[in-house]
Amino acid sequence: MSEIFDINLKDQGMQRILWAERHMPILAEIRRRFEKELPFKGLRISLAIHLEAKTACLVRALRRGGAEVYVTGSNPQSTQDAICAALVADGCVVHAIHGASFERYHEFWKKTLSLKPHIVIDDGADLINLLHGECKGDAGELLGACEETTSGVQRLRAWKREGSLAFPVIAVNDALCKTYFDNFYGTGQSTVGAIMSATNLMLAGKRFVMAGYGWCGRGIARMAAGLGAHVIVTEIDPIKALLAAMDGFQIMTMDEAAKEGDIFVTATASVDVITARHFKQMKEDAVLCNAGHFSREIDLDALGAMAVEIQETRRNIKSYRLEDGRTLHVIAEGALVNIAAADGHPIEIMDMSFSLQALSAEYLTKHPDLAVDVYPVPESIDRLVAEVKLDTLGLSIDRETEAQRQYRQKDLIL
Repeated sequence: MSEIFDINLKDQGMQRILWAERHMPILAEIRRRFEKELPFKGLRISLAIHLEAKTACLVRALRRGGAEVYVTGSNPQSTQDAICAALVADGCVVHAIHGASFERYHEFWKKTLSLKPHIVIDDGADLINLLHGECKGDAGELLGACEETTSGVQRLRAWKREGSLAFPVIAVNDALCKTYFDNFYGTGQSTVGAIMSATNLMLAGKRFVMAGYGWCGRGIARMAAGLGAHVIVTEIDPIKALLAAMDGFQIMTMDEAAKEGDIFVTATASVDVITARHFKQMKEDAVLCNAGHFSREIDLDALGAMAVEIQETRRNIKSYRLEDGRTLHVIAEGALVNIAAADGHPIEIMDMSFSLQALSAEYLTKHPDLAVDVYPVPESIDRLVAEVKLDTLGLSIDRETEAQRQYRQKDLIL
């Protein structure tokens, strides 16, 4: 039995889903094959995802492949109630409501796993974490899982190092078609777009502090710079900091940057990146937001304790007035800004990422005896997604000749 806000929103949600499907040709091709071959017939798939139109297209593709699908949200702030209603009307079981408390979401996650899934598709490893703890008993029929995010893959690799990983997981995040396009172009465009939409402020001329210079941070920094922002990068990794410097950005510590920034964005997959000591140094009307999966990168508990007044000054913006009279503004309560305050990555980008998810899930059905490990997406799947994407763009590339192949193999042997 589903738990959603209002089933009467189903038509509104389906309209959004159908718009997304029109612009996801790779996933459409996969869905048509799934409808014929039914690779998931008789299998249960549990998903924790950002419940919006593009992710619904993935869910519908899995359903067309024969799966019983159980869905919950990976973040209550990103859940769109109309999409939940449309998925229920389409035959899925959904436990998700926008703005629900963390405690209720935790119960939603557990209910999504209580059907003892064969495959889990996760966004942040929340379901996977439960299957290693209080929901361990629900993992008895599990073939494996697929993880979408950098943050989630970090957790999985830590469990693997500790020897506590309980089942095979495919690190979809690490596929080249995910890293190069979703993390870089997708995060860059959607994060900067969300900031501009939420604030209605101009980026040109602003001091834009980017905390973290992984693929996501690089994409955000590049997009902000392209709109005229003066980008400052903070990092703990000397190689990434050097890369940012070579890319033309200013490097500072967060203590230094706190005094300079007009806009602060975190994308580190860590915690306590911006804390009380930084808030004390910030300018009047500084804007803060998070583009990492977890909402602990900005210490909002500390900011709340420092504030003498907190009010919602604009949709998706809370303003914190401090004792000295300064006001700092936080977008989307520190949740993943591009999906909590906007519609997330561009549709065409997620067409690639969700095609990787769908094909990785199918791979688990064809390899039911994988050893416990964190696996990369098979190269054949990565390349297939890129080839189909090129085809949809009407682009052709050269093919390796036999002489070139033999030369390359000989060179590798030497």
